[in-house]
Amino acid sequence: MKRVLAAFAAAATMAAQAPIDAVIQEAIEKKEIPGAVLLVRSNGKTLHSRAYGQRALVPTAERMTEDTVFDAASLTKVVATTSAVMKLFEAGRIRLNDKVTEYLPEFQGGTSDITIRQLLTHFSGLRPFFELEPEAGYAAGLKKALTEKPTAEPGARFLYSDINFILLGEIVQRLTKQTLAAYVEREVFAPLGMKDTRFRPPAAWRARIAPTEVVNGQPVRGVVHDERSRYMGGITGHAGLFTTAADLGRFAEMMLGLGSREGVRVFQSATVQKFTTPQTPPDQPVLRGLGWDIDSPYSSNRGELFALGSYGHTGFTGTSLWIDPSSQTYVILLANSVHPKRGISIVSLRGKAATVAALDAGVRTQNVLITGYNEAMAGVRRTVSRNASTQTGADVLAQRKFEPLNGKRVGVITNHTGLLRDGRRTIDAMRAAGVNVTALFSPEHGIAGLDDKEDIGHGRDPSTGLPVFSLYEGKNRRPSEDMLRNADLLVFDIQDIGTRFYTYVCTMKNTMEEAAKAGLPLIVLDRPNPLTG
Repeated sequence: MKRVLAAFAAAATMAAQAPIDAVIQEAIEKKEIPGAVLLVRSNGKTLHSRAYGQRALVPTAERMTEDTVFDAASLTKVVATTSAVMKLFEAGRIRLNDKVTEYLPEFQGGTSDITIRQLLTHFSGLRPFFELEPEAGYAAGLKKALTEKPTAEPGARFLYSDINFILLGEIVQRLTKQTLAAYVEREVFAPLGMKDTRFRPPAAWRARIAPTEVVNGQPVRGVVHDERSRYMGGITGHAGLFTTAADLGRFAEMMLGLGSREGVRVFQSATVQKFTTPQTPPDQPVLRGLGWDIDSPYSSNRGELFALGSYGHTGFTGTSLWIDPSSQTYVILLANSVHPKRGISIVSLRGKAATVAALDAGVRTQNVLITGYNEAMAGVRRTVSRNASTQTGADVLAQRKFEPLNGKRVGVITNHTGLLRDGRRTIDAMRAAGVNVTALFSPEHGIAGLDDKEDIGHGRDPSTGLPVFSLYEGKNRRPSEDMLRNADLLVFDIQDIGTRFYTYVCTMKNTMEEAAKAGLPLIVLDRPNPLTG
């Protein structure tokens, strides 16, 4: 009877667990990680904040606590080094398309064409890392980085490299005349109140620090796990930072606030947007911001529901951070997965945790439709394409059953290019769905694209009988007040040609201006740019 009751109690406990708790507990039970700290916040509310399992297993077991300090590993790249570069970018002291040799003249003998942008996006062509002797020191490690030769043509392909960020860390130090640690503490960490974040943590923190791998019979604790950073003194651009979930939360909230948190502005909003939007070559399937990961083979911690436009990073020791501006959510999962030894992947854990967190945050369904190429294409041969689901604005609107147009008198600016993927005209699909289309407006060459002349008169659409107002009649290039009288809302659906002497973009601009004067909303249905996609 006691066994039955115990089993019932255990089952009840599992049923009461939040799904994300069960995901992490399962990883602990499978010995993928000894423990973890999770922090998930959305729209200013804490959804999850909890410590799980053990901080240490050897030499003695220690319970994980929420204030545990973790070796951030490659989170250093974005939280410290990228932040430092952002500050220098704002100050006009560094330009993204400058050659690295502008700042490190001795780099590759002064002959390299590698740019700052290529270091930040991992398109430099430099290999992932170099070997270094334990007694080498900073100067020897830097010399190796400075003399590295690319294994691929710069800009040709994505190759994740610690060397890129070792070089960036050195650039920060030369420009600021202080260590990377001192500069980022003054400019970023101190203003945000990140008191538990620093390189080379003090001995007083040791009891709270999660140990990493056992080396020479003892776990590494309070000293950076990454060998190159450790042998270079612990302050490098690619690794070396120690931090807590709470401090990373402060940082993530600042990023969601476009550079500002609780009245403290660290970056200008344009800078945050620049560094967290795609900056990689347009012909490449990997999407990286400047420092930040968006959609690549490394972005498993985005999960399967956070949309493109979100960004984050991971660290080798088991750390991860993902930030989603569209739902104002961030997910921080810190797990000392290299304790007491390395070798177990937590890619699956990160993905599961992020997916469940996204559900808890209530991500918007229409954003979920924008799936990541590297997630969706994981099981097939990869081609150069970024999204698994690419749709025109017209197809997206049709998928939503033209809901934004319901109950409105709609005027449509269109021509023969206004088609859905099934070949139907957008205006015909609107009418079939019950949309009250009251007028059509045609650009240069007319509604059918067949009138190659300067003066195109008004007319009627032969299929629907709707009036067609020409926006290319004589000198008239704008919809008049009378033309707009029977419309509550305008929809623009024209494919641009990709040559500057066509006037479709001007037609859109003129229509926007007249719609604004009339107080009419205007929906522009996006279509691919013929030149770059």
